[in-house]
Amino acid sequence: QVQLVESGGGLVQAGGSLRLSCAASGRTFRSYAVGWFRQAPGKEREFVSAISWSGSSTNYADSVKDRFTISTDNAKNTVYLLMNSLKPEDTAVYYCAAVLFGQRELWVGNQYTYWGQGTQVTVSS
Repeated sequence: QVQLVESGGGLVQAGGSLRLSCAASGRTFRSYAVGWFRQAPGKEREFVSAISWSGSSTNYADSVKDRFTISTDNAKNTVYLLMNSLKPEDTAVYYCAAVLFGQRELWVGNQYTYWGQGTQVTVSS
């Protein structure tokens, strides 16, 4: 069993930055792919970014490419999402998710086994 806790959300002006954290407890992250997803009010959940369990590959949605960076700190059992040049359309609840030995099609949310409770990101114009 893996418990995921997101943190780092908040209110920021357009053009600003935030770093989200996804901390895992229960088991090490080393064998898990971790993805970030977001859901804005009235919209479906969408993929943001993911890193494979081996750390060898990362994926980004086109809407965040070149602005967001996903990274891991195995010593802290934490995955980060650094978000730069934030836009009002990035406003959403951000969730992290994990799947054991995930490597392919990490943009598919249904394959993830564990989900966090979410953290709100609000970008003002």
